[in-house]
Amino acid sequence: MAVNGAEVLFEFHRVGNTVKVTAFHVPTLTEVSVVGAANAGEMQLKLLGLRRLEYVLAKKQAGG
Repeated sequence: MAVNGAEVLFEFHRVGNTVKVTAFHVPTLTEVSVVGAANAGEMQLKLLGLRRLEYVLAKKQAGG
């Protein structure tokens, strides 16, 4: 997956009935984590992480 054409890496760690998803934006070295349900699909968890990453990047760009 990509944000603005840039590479994003994902890491998944299952903890009980939840999954911690870490998304890493390669060009800016920005990393975010979210927690989702373990029974959610991998694509759904990736989208959750990607949305959080987009939010953080937009906030950084706005200066906040």
